[in-house]
This record gives sequence, C-alpha cells and structure tokens, in this order.
Amino acid sequence: MVSLTLPLVLEMREVHLTDEQFYQLCRSNPDLSLERSAKGALIVMSPIGGEGGSYEMDLGGELYLWNKQSVRGKVFSSSTLFKLPNGGVGEASSSSFRSPDAAWVELSRWQALTPEQRRNFPPIAPDFVIELCSPTDDLELLQAKMQEYIDAGVRLGWMLNPQDQQVEIYRQGQPKEVRQLPTELSGGDVLPGFVLPVPRFEV
Repeated sequence: MVSLTLPLVLEMREVHLTDEQFYQLCRSNPDLSLERSAKGALIVMSPIGGEGGSYEMDLGGELYLWNKQSVRGKVFSSSTLFKLPNGGVGEASSSSFRSPDAAWVELSRWQALTPEQRRNFPPIAPDFVIELCSPTDDLELLQAKMQEYIDAGVRLGWMLNPQDQQVEIYRQGQPKEVRQLPTELSGGDVLPGFVLPVPRFEV
C-alpha cells in the first residue's frame, strides 16, 4: 500500500481547470481543503493537529481583537479561499486560489467588491496574511506560497515556523526578514498599532 503525503500537489499540465471549474470542484467536495497555485497546480491541503489548530486560533484571535477595536477592515479565517490577482508571468500562470491561516483586508477595498464577489471566493489579495508552518507542511512550498502572496499584492505576510523556532516576514519591495523566537511583530503601516508578541513554541 502506498501512503500519500499531504499537501499533495497535482501538476495539471494536460488539463487546465477554468476558474468556474475549480469553483465547482471545491463546492462539490466540501470535505477537501483545496488550493490552486499561480501555475495551475491543484493542491490538496492536510488538516492540522490540535496544537497547530490552537496556535492558529490564537493568532487569528489577536488579529480579530485588534480589528474589533480599530474597525479598519475585515478578518478572515483559514476556511476562506481568496482568488488572488494573477501575479505570475507567461502563459503557464493563472489566477491562484489560496487560503491563508488568517487574513485581513482593508475595509474600503472589501466594500468595493460586489455582494456576489463577497459571497463566493473573494477576487482580492488580502492586505495581510499569516501562515503557520505545521509539521506536515513542506517548508519550500510554503515559502513559495508566501512569495506568491506578495506577487499578487499582499502588503505584509508572517510565516511562523514552530519547528525552527523562527518567523519569516514578507513585505512589498523588501527582502524576506527572518527572526528567531521569541520576538515581537509589528503591523507597521499595514496594521497600525497591531503588535504581536510571539514566544517560543512548544514542539
């Protein structure tokens, strides 16, 4: 018996799913967590364990509390699938569909979407994303995903890596910054006043 390692990346070289076909695939398989890369690869994501789910909720909770006080935008859970603008180059690239572990969109940008766009997979790059690297994640694939966010217009991204006790910070027009834990992260101009102390993870 052959076991599968998730996330499972299916390179769709011969079959190209349109955006509508991908949308219907997700709707027809609600128990699967699916993404599509800018190169058209179909990605079957792995569910996370208890500790990872708790960390993810803590991170999203801090973002929610800050936003509830500032009322600057909308916060989204890891279940939200965003249709990112095409940040790729050439014929091999297409719109990607990605689900950050937590995301935030500035209020005026969210309100500019139509009601239908808000109900479906929002065709917008979040201003801010958080990704938590779980033991089942492929680090290089997750780093490529973070860069894909930036290429699509995400202004700030944090990728927390409990296994290496570090965080990678992605910003528009700047090289990636890597910090060892514990550290304190600032939302800067993207999330004014948002400060997140990140202790060392228990692994």
